[in-house]
Amino acid sequence: MSDLPTGLDDKSLPTPDPASAQVIRTYGPGRFLISERDWQGPVLVTPTVTVPLDLARAEDLTVEALAFLKTLPTPTELLVLGCGARAIFVPPAKRAVFKAAGLGLEVVDTGSACRIYNVLLAEGRRVAAALIPV
Repeated sequence: MSDLPTGLDDKSLPTPDPASAQVIRTYGPGRFLISERDWQGPVLVTPTVTVPLDLARAEDLTVEALAFLKTLPTPTELLVLGCGARAIFVPPAKRAVFKAAGLGLEVVDTGSACRIYNVLLAEGRRVAAALIPV
């Protein structure tokens, strides 16, 4: 798993400090190691904080479940959804709801989501990851 630093497309918004960013170090059955903390179960990871996510299945993710993102000082532009062992299909209508809320959506398996999040974080993107454990 990559531990890369960050930088933003929109230079007017703050860039997460790579030394203090929440980096996904490892993942495994039912767990994640994010920065130096072990997490059990689904999580929502942002550059500045990680919180438990009350979600059993990726299919059940809603914009309302991500309300926490609106409390952050830097808006999230892209959500990487890690669905567990396999990616799911998200219907266009549901994608449109996320887009209307200002969130691009990338839907992949959890391993790929961890890698994508770290790479996008390193590029300075305003990214978050909603992760269902494998």
